[in-house]
Amino acid sequence: MRVVIYDGLEHRLADRGLTKSGLTPLLGLSSRTVAKIGRGERLSPATLGKIAALLACNPADLCREVSANPLLRVLREEKEGRISGGLYHELQVRMTYNSNHMEGSRLSEDQTRMIFETNTIDAGDGIPVDDILETVHHFRAIDYVIDTAEETLTEEIIKQLHGILKRDTKDASLPWFAVGDYKKRANVVGGRETARPKDVPARMRTLLAEYNALPEVRVEDIIAFHAVFEQIHPFQDGNGRVGRLIALKECLRFHIVPFIIEDAKKAFYYRGLSRWNEEKGFLTETCLDGQDTFIRLMAMFGLEPSAE
Repeated sequence: MRVVIYDGLEHRLADRGLTKSGLTPLLGLSSRTVAKIGRGERLSPATLGKIAALLACNPADLCREVSANPLLRVLREEKEGRISGGLYHELQVRMTYNSNHMEGSRLSEDQTRMIFETNTIDAGDGIPVDDILETVHHFRAIDYVIDTAEETLTEEIIKQLHGILKRDTKDASLPWFAVGDYKKRANVVGGRETARPKDVPARMRTLLAEYNALPEVRVEDIIAFHAVFEQIHPFQDGNGRVGRLIALKECLRFHIVPFIIEDAKKAFYYRGLSRWNEEKGFLTETCLDGQDTFIRLMAMFGLEPSAE
């Protein structure tokens, strides 16, 4: 869902000492039409053209379309403006550190922050190059999530996330490791069998079809998608990070507060994934705890969860 922001109109009216209500006597606009401006509703091309002629500008100078999700708007504005120290900045650092550290990265949160903020690192001894590469790649993957947040979730988006994360790593040099594509070799996670390579495409299509057919998506549905995605384990490696990025995207798509699983909670998170078929509450409660983490992060910047 998109809304229209008439910031260009507001500025141009102010420059001329006019108000929105002043458009009624000047152009004969109804009070209902003027009220649409404040509500972010689309004006007809004819009405917008009249206002543009009055202000001697192009209609495109008066307004812009943005997401109806205030959180996504903030993330996009800060990303595009390269604003330091805001919510986008903290999301990048905290989600990247926690998600990578859960999967064995040796980089600390301070080192992760240094890479994001300065594009340099004081790595010390024994830090694998892949840890650094995958940190930078995770930043780019979050950017991709923000850019595509409102699009319907597809196999192409999921594969693109994997490709962004794993390109140029040691895994990418292995002839059997399919970067940006489903796995070619069977794998086991925590002693648990995952989907066989030949079954992955069909299972992923079924998962996506059932999920995208839901009449309404709640946080519990996103958590359920995440659990089944991890059971399928469609990629050779990187499934946990891709799965958590998908969850971020879908929360932003449906105006749901995202969840960040902190490294300190990984034992509860992995227990929830492993016990999903028997008891869904373990994973659900861990993810809802991660939502509380994100709410606290939003509060640092004066943002409140959407009322929707």
